[in-house]
Amino acid sequence: MSEFSLADLERIIAERARSGDPDSWTAKLFARGIDKAAQKLGEEAVEAVISAIRADKDGLVKESADLLYHLLVVLAISGVSLASVIAELEHRTGRSGIAEKASRPKG
Repeated sequence: MSEFSLADLERIIAERARSGDPDSWTAKLFARGIDKAAQKLGEEAVEAVISAIRADKDGLVKESADLLYHLLVVLAISGVSLASVIAELEHRTGRSGIAEKASRPKG
């Protein structure tokens, strides 16, 4: 199994964002800004849901990869590190999802 990780992808995204390469999808997304990147994230999420509902495992794998990539792009544009998301997940692991959700501020 590959040793490739989301941290590796986060690093690659940062490098490509700085590259300014006109042939880089990542550089283009950064140049277009958060609105376009967030739109793409939403599109990929919907496509992943459709693949899951259709029980299309191959499609779900591919759409999940697109979803994770676009999520990391949105996080990077927003100045949020993957480490901070992982820390939040780690924090939540110690209690039930129902209790965690109930503890969130109502808004």
